[in-house]
Amino acid sequence: MQSKMFSLVALGSFLFLTVSCGGGDKAAEAPPAGEPAEKKVEGKTPDLSQAGSITGKVSFEGVPPKNARIRMDADPVCIKQHSDKVYSDAVIVNENGTLSNVFVWIKTGLEQYTFPTPSEQATLDQKSCLYTPHVIGVQVKQEIKILNSDPTTHNIHPLPKNNREWNQSQRALGNPLIKSFPRSEVMIPVKCNVHPWMKSYVGVVDHPYFMVTGAEGTFELKDVPPGDYVIEAWHEKFGATEQKVTVGASESKEVSFSIKS
Repeated sequence: MQSKMFSLVALGSFLFLTVSCGGGDKAAEAPPAGEPAEKKVEGKTPDLSQAGSITGKVSFEGVPPKNARIRMDADPVCIKQHSDKVYSDAVIVNENGTLSNVFVWIKTGLEQYTFPTPSEQATLDQKSCLYTPHVIGVQVKQEIKILNSDPTTHNIHPLPKNNREWNQSQRALGNPLIKSFPRSEVMIPVKCNVHPWMKSYVGVVDHPYFMVTGAEGTFELKDVPPGDYVIEAWHEKFGATEQKVTVGASESKEVSFSIKS
């Protein structure tokens, strides 16, 4: 009888330790409730010996909307960082009639390939109480170094749908936070709970063929293996638009987008 009781106690202890210690990493990587885990089939490495490229620009047509003025009265430290009025950078139309902060990427056509995770980190800074850059792109599992260059506390709060949501404070001029997203998602909005005007967007894809347009409104996707693709251009205010393109061996293709207000 005593031996039987000992066996039951031992079994209970084993089960307790298994539940308590096992599966922690898997839980951290699990998708949000109700969202299926991304099923990525391991594919082949692309042969880039005959790779081509896709270049283009994102033009803007119409009258640019007026960006809202940002009022930082809630934090005197933020006010001191600016000598002039501050406006939202939601819509930036360049002098040449193109649009900045457009996330351009290959949406479909690369499913048969597998790409390594980059070793270099992407950077998202909190400077002058604004996120810099406003839009960034990373690969799945690529590290993002989040900086706080301000003499005030910030709170980084991504709002993904296909990745796990997190919310973490970062003290003034504090140590960097290192984060990553295990599943592809275009796009993930990021906010600051302390300063509600602070907004950014992160595009997470499982390949290196993406770019964010800048002051010239142009993009270039290099080393694209020959194939048929769908290219998407995403903007936070004007949404997403797509185009199909076929890249031949060692061919350079031009794809231009026109976004209307």
